[in-house]
Amino acid sequence: MSEEDYELDYFKSEGLVRKTCTSCGAKFWTRDPEREVCGDAPCEPYNFIGNPVFRPHTLDEMREAYLSFFERHGHTRIDRYPVAARWRDDIYLTIASIADFQPYVTSGVVPPPANPLTISQPCIRLNDLDSVGRSGRHLTLFEMMAHHAFNSPQEEIYWKDHTVELCDEFVHSIGGDLNAITYKEHPWIGGGNAGPSVEVMIGGLEIATLVFMSLGKQKTAQPPVELEGTQYYPMSTRVVDTGYGLERMVWASTGSPTIYDAVFPDMVSTIMHSAGLDHHLDNPESTKMLALSAKFAGLMDITGANLFQLRKKVAATIDVPIEKLQKMIVPIEQVYTIADHTRCLAYMLGDCIVPSNVREGYLARLVLRRTLRVMNELGVDADLGDLIEMQVNKIGNSQFEQNLDVIHEIVDREVEKYAATIERGTRIIQKVATTYKKKSEKVPLREVVTLYDSHGLPPELIKEVASKEGAVVDLPDNFYSLIADMHSESQKEQVDDPLDPYRERVSGLPETHPLYYELPCEVEFEGMVLDFFDGYVILDQTLFYPEGGGQPADTGTLVTAECMVRVEDTIKMGGVILHKISGGSLKRGERVKGMVDEDRRWSLMRHHTATHILLHATKEVLGAHVHQSGAQKGSESSRIDIRHFKHITPDELRRIEVKANQIVMKNRPISIKIEERTKAEQKYGFGLYQGGVPPGKEIRIVKVGGDIEACAGTHCKSTGEVGAIKILRVEHIQDGIERIEFSAGRAAITAMQNIEQLLDESAQTLRIQPENLPSSVQRFFTEWKERGKEVERLRSRLVDLELQNVRYESVRGVNLVIKEIDVDPSQLASLARKLSRNDGVALLASSTDTLHLVLSSGSRVVDAGKILGQVALLIDGKGGGNATMAHGVSQDRSQLEPALQAGKKLILSALGA
Repeated sequence: MSEEDYELDYFKSEGLVRKTCTSCGAKFWTRDPEREVCGDAPCEPYNFIGNPVFRPHTLDEMREAYLSFFERHGHTRIDRYPVAARWRDDIYLTIASIADFQPYVTSGVVPPPANPLTISQPCIRLNDLDSVGRSGRHLTLFEMMAHHAFNSPQEEIYWKDHTVELCDEFVHSIGGDLNAITYKEHPWIGGGNAGPSVEVMIGGLEIATLVFMSLGKQKTAQPPVELEGTQYYPMSTRVVDTGYGLERMVWASTGSPTIYDAVFPDMVSTIMHSAGLDHHLDNPESTKMLALSAKFAGLMDITGANLFQLRKKVAATIDVPIEKLQKMIVPIEQVYTIADHTRCLAYMLGDCIVPSNVREGYLARLVLRRTLRVMNELGVDADLGDLIEMQVNKIGNSQFEQNLDVIHEIVDREVEKYAATIERGTRIIQKVATTYKKKSEKVPLREVVTLYDSHGLPPELIKEVASKEGAVVDLPDNFYSLIADMHSESQKEQVDDPLDPYRERVSGLPETHPLYYELPCEVEFEGMVLDFFDGYVILDQTLFYPEGGGQPADTGTLVTAECMVRVEDTIKMGGVILHKISGGSLKRGERVKGMVDEDRRWSLMRHHTATHILLHATKEVLGAHVHQSGAQKGSESSRIDIRHFKHITPDELRRIEVKANQIVMKNRPISIKIEERTKAEQKYGFGLYQGGVPPGKEIRIVKVGGDIEACAGTHCKSTGEVGAIKILRVEHIQDGIERIEFSAGRAAITAMQNIEQLLDESAQTLRIQPENLPSSVQRFFTEWKERGKEVERLRSRLVDLELQNVRYESVRGVNLVIKEIDVDPSQLASLARKLSRNDGVALLASSTDTLHLVLSSGSRVVDAGKILGQVALLIDGKGGGNATMAHGVSQDRSQLEPALQAGKKLILSALGA
């Protein structure tokens, strides 16, 4: 950025001077001409600890002071957005207030919800997860208080000067000394945008960043600016993007030793008491240690080995042994970690994130399990669900959509899963550790990541178990931060597009008029051929729906004066619709009559509409956290994948089905209309985006029996047109995801008739009435189990009888048995093992439909696996095992005698006979 970007009239009128920091070389603005440093750490240490720079404020007081100040200065206060960024397809969690308005508002595609506006947005960033609790200042969740102005060529709201002026006035309104403030120049880059910014410092602490977003990666007519090797171009929409750290400002207003003491005083006391650390609460030595630790941590990077250097520095300053410091300070840091993490979890679970192994659910589980680990290490006897409930109540229950009972149930299940993971994980770690120990190598980081990602095993347990096996683990101090970074953004897979060669040709054609939205119940239309190539036809208008939103494409026929062709597929490329045809070719300019397969179209419409109904019914029965994870509509059956924290029970499934059919029977009209994106989000919330985030200024809103979504596809006109909805099955496809398969309309009737036919045929086989099937099946099953036990008893008796009749052949002092035995193949191994006791050798064969061989060896010179493997090759079968026990099988029963003879020959050779 150039010097002119920061030469503000406001700075000059207020007497601020531009200086160069003697410590870091950065440019900054100050009212103090004698100041030599920029005011940022590590150039200036924290001097507000024990010496507050603002009047004392609680979180609620500071937030209200900020929002009401900006309301008085012409800004509209808007409600916070959820911490699950469901309006974005590139990130999972809300990481900044500006993320609420990216990409469509910041790019000028849609207007903001208000202009200018002010908001206090909870944000979650997990990239410094390992520093939380230790540094005195890091948080997983923080509130970014912000005021935003969106300037367009048509309307200028305000820009740099007024932004800085408002900052000064607000700081002054809460008791800040303007002479102590510095504005540090800092080019800002993020989310594909860039611009000049100033960081606002007081007392050595950065309390705000004022960004003037004016550059983007999208090419414009104006010359670019190069930043960090990337070209950025001036944007038509210039955005004032400010961020004031609520928690940091509260900390600076209290002067407490750490940010955690300022933000979580009650929670810290509760956890201290639960961990038996009450004596630290009023201990001056502990307070001094923590304050110094926070001050020094502000001056240095505390990751890795630097953490130990921080400890040494604090210990030397207060003249205590580092061992004593560690013993006192580590448990308190763990208390701070729990206090922070439980607030983060309150927002995550309260905003309906379901812990799982994917997306935002993965990050929620990461924080939750880390909290459990720290609680276990510290010996906290409090219930995690209760601690999260305390945070929810402190924040305000009305802030959240999720029910507290459901939050408790989710946490309880996660605690159980974590305990089970730890219990079964030891053997897995031992195996990995042994492998690397044999190679004289460290267990590498990639292996630790795999153990964590695939098995949920915490790195601390991996290190502990591996060390007992004599293996060393490559475990960085910032492991959790690395894991969080790996899973914080959506990774779009690059797939080959078979239509890519046609893009240039298609881009020159006019958009296809989509009749399927205007006339969803029509199946015939007329159109003109605009282009034909490689079996693809492009018309000026069409009723054929192109695949999208989980709904398959329409099929049908196109008829001209000369031929009739079959439409096998329909694809949308931008605004142009391509029809893949077979059975002929068409010419440009030809008139065609199109006929959509009517039964298929109606079945797809019914199933698509039923998907909306079922989603609403599952929310009603299971809870607000239910969110669509995927869907696929078909003409005979469809499926919907939902996020849910446990298996759906049969009773819940019945209630969902009843609820869905009640919606159908009410025959409610289905509303479909185009609405402006921002207004729709404000009106309906972000549950709109169940099937993904559609692009554009306007979105198509479909309202079906209480379900409201942004949705493409074709739908019925009323819920009654769907007909019956029958749930066919539910499947647990992965952790946190349940799949419901169902049929609708005529397909549902067919599905129910198929079930009735199965019941009738089963009843006829048993010669009973269908209503007696459950009791009869239970009776037969019980009898079958009892008979099975009797069969096993008789088989065991047969084995005993066979044992009594066996005659050994003594070969060089070894008892040898080679024999065909008339027992069940499952008994062969047990019998052979008994016969080979006391250094004997037994080769047994049994022939039913298949030839089975077992060789059991108690002799060191007879390798059962090697011998039976050779026998199997001779009889065109398969076989193998270890030195003491081997199994073989052949489909050719006539090979029984040759197999025994070959086996005997090999055994005798091994015995030297």
